[in-house]
Amino acid sequence: MSGFELYAPRTDRHRRTWTLAMIPLGFVFMALSGLIAYLPFIIKNVMAMQAHPELAHHAPARPEFNVLSLAIPTGLLIVIILIWAWLFERRGPAAIGFNSNGLWRFLRGYLIGCGFLIVVVGGLWLVGAYQVEGPGVWAAPTLAALTPILLFAAGFIVQGSSEEVLMRGWIMQTVASRHGIILAVIFNSILFGAMHLGNIKPSPAMYAGVANVALFGIFISLYACRERSLWGVCGWHAAWNWLLGLGFGLEVSGLKLKVAPLIIDLKDTPNTPWWLSGAEWGPEASVFTTAVLLIGIFVLILKGALKPGESYAVPVQ
Repeated sequence: MSGFELYAPRTDRHRRTWTLAMIPLGFVFMALSGLIAYLPFIIKNVMAMQAHPELAHHAPARPEFNVLSLAIPTGLLIVIILIWAWLFERRGPAAIGFNSNGLWRFLRGYLIGCGFLIVVVGGLWLVGAYQVEGPGVWAAPTLAALTPILLFAAGFIVQGSSEEVLMRGWIMQTVASRHGIILAVIFNSILFGAMHLGNIKPSPAMYAGVANVALFGIFISLYACRERSLWGVCGWHAAWNWLLGLGFGLEVSGLKLKVAPLIIDLKDTPNTPWWLSGAEWGPEASVFTTAVLLIGIFVLILKGALKPGESYAVPVQ
């Protein structure tokens, strides 16, 4: 099943990045995007330490987490990968999945991602894993309350898309072209899970969360293979992250947003087992999420996501 292109035909003019170089290059791309994004903050810290030498003995201040700190570095990561694909690989955005019917595929993926998240959170609430902490902004909407929610919706589109461009767009399609789609799905999914190891302190919930993130990587990889496009998975990923953190006020892979949620504010019910609620990682570490993802993977395989041929790939030209 090797020698297939997932998203666009390859010509003799195109190059492929070396498989073993993709991991270090990926970290270089992420580090470079973060360095560029936070350069003003770094310069400000350096100037403050020069003006006040006693600050050198203290840990440097960390940038505040907000929409800009979410969207700017991740947006730069997309740009850097596109530049690499253009300059080195001699390929355009279609090669990493930004091909035809983008708006329709993105919106459909966004709605499906919302549906999956509602099934997970709703199911956990029905079995008593969560309880209502307070009403959502929707109960008494104001412009001041809705603005950060809408801004974060845009921010998560950029953030979610950046992870998809890196993992399912650039890495997966390159590995599939050389070694086949099965290895490509497994490789990028394990790497995707490992990237989340430092989100919170080590705990059973963290390890379960990382395992489910890798499982999510398999599911979303099959989704991309089924559609032969990156647009839908970008929408799915953005919807999941936004609705989880800004719709229900729950943790997103260990990250708790300090913004009033849109729909309802939920919290763990006391004495709920961590493996059910997800504890400090959030519902992504729940066994309920594991079951939903496994069902999704099974359905996508039945729909032919891994079958060679036109159902998932275009033969090399």
